[in-house]
Amino acid sequence: MTKDITAPENAELPGVASARHKTPRFLWVVQWLLALALLYTLYFAKSLLMPIVVALLFALLLSPLVSLLKRLYIPRTMSAVLILCLIGGPFALVVSQLAEPAQRWAKAIPELSEKLTDQVTSLTGDLSSNQITVPQAQPQVEPRKFRFFGWFGKTDEEQGQAPDRPVQSAQRGDNAVSDRIKSGSLEAVVSALGAAPTMLAQLLTAIILILFLLIFGPRLFAAYVNIFPQVHDKRRSILLVRTIQVELSRYILTVSVINTCLGLTTAAALWLLGVEDALLWGVLVGMLNFAPYIGPLIGTVILCLAGLVQYGAVSFAVVPALVYFAINMLEAQFVTPLVLGRNMRLNPLVIMLWLIIWGWLWGVVGVLLAVPLLVCLKLSAAQLGVMTNWVRLIETRA
Repeated sequence: MTKDITAPENAELPGVASARHKTPRFLWVVQWLLALALLYTLYFAKSLLMPIVVALLFALLLSPLVSLLKRLYIPRTMSAVLILCLIGGPFALVVSQLAEPAQRWAKAIPELSEKLTDQVTSLTGDLSSNQITVPQAQPQVEPRKFRFFGWFGKTDEEQGQAPDRPVQSAQRGDNAVSDRIKSGSLEAVVSALGAAPTMLAQLLTAIILILFLLIFGPRLFAAYVNIFPQVHDKRRSILLVRTIQVELSRYILTVSVINTCLGLTTAAALWLLGVEDALLWGVLVGMLNFAPYIGPLIGTVILCLAGLVQYGAVSFAVVPALVYFAINMLEAQFVTPLVLGRNMRLNPLVIMLWLIIWGWLWGVVGVLLAVPLLVCLKLSAAQLGVMTNWVRLIETRA
């Protein structure tokens, strides 16, 4: 009998099996390379992408309201301009009211650095006072000891000078610390002034993009869905975008109302305590609250510094920061979870890592935009039914 040498149907050639085992690893490497390329693009093209992302978020936020006015027979152009004026009017009024105290604090930065320099100088002087040697009437000649740095120059005894090197080094250390603090404060002011024209240009670009997206965006998206063959379920695509718009608008409006109430409550409490520029600090902590965990920490530090400047180094100086901390804890632990509910639940560790990444990419603007972007991506993935494991990971209970 002849032996059957044909391979079984389920058998695989060695080369094919190894290729199948290598394919997932290859795809994994490609995904990581694409992620790194995306981070590279976001970092180096931030001046271009930042106003576009801000405009897209605001367009998603305001588009349901424009559509509602369109049903009331108000043209999209008129409704978009009206909504931007209603939003920009109070914002411009608040900025005009806060411009004077903000300028005053900006001018006070060098004075604060001077005070800090004096305190650091006195502190280093006290620490170095123990090292000051008192010259004796009859100095005794001691045997020469081994000195490593003596290889590079003569000692004080060899130069005929009194051994007051610790006093001179302490003075040089004080001058170096004070010069460093002064130069750091001046660099911060100069960098802020140098970035002002770029920020103004990006703000104007974002406003123009928001206006055009509100007027022409929906029709352009509908044309894209109808023209391109890659979109198979056209009706589902339009409903998906509308659902994301409604959910994102609800989230951002709710968070904005909560942060506004937080800022007003903090400003009222600081005003009752007699803190100067209470409205400025209220607006500041309200804006910082868009960045969870990091924003309240920065606000607490700023209010501690403001209390020290106004009241001096006394125990009452930390009272404004403690009052704000108590109000923020009440809002974070009870108000926000109760209002937003479980649909907008985000894991604190994921939020912190996300804030760090976007803070590194885009600075302060990235920190403020990080959580709305995370919510938008989470809503989109949940509605599309993709990346379900990542959505569950983001929503993991703390």
